[in-house]
Amino acid sequence: MNKDAIDRVTQILRHIMEDTSVPRNIRRAAEESKDILSKDDDDATVRASTVISILDEISNDPNIPIHARTLVWNVLSELESIRD
Repeated sequence: MNKDAIDRVTQILRHIMEDTSVPRNIRRAAEESKDILSKDDDDATVRASTVISILDEISNDPNIPIHARTLVWNVLSELESIRD
């Protein structure tokens, strides 16, 4: 189940990274988050918690477009299910 959730989250993060209407710092955070999730060294809950803290910070950025903020919120809710 965690693997499926991580795959869905990775796809959403990849979509954010490829969207040129999203500011560069937010695309960079999405890329960093994707890289963290792809590492199998740590437990899935540790990776999810790390990414949640990164994405929570960018979700409050006033420059993030509404559509990207919605995607980030979707990712956060998906990661919360992994962490719990």
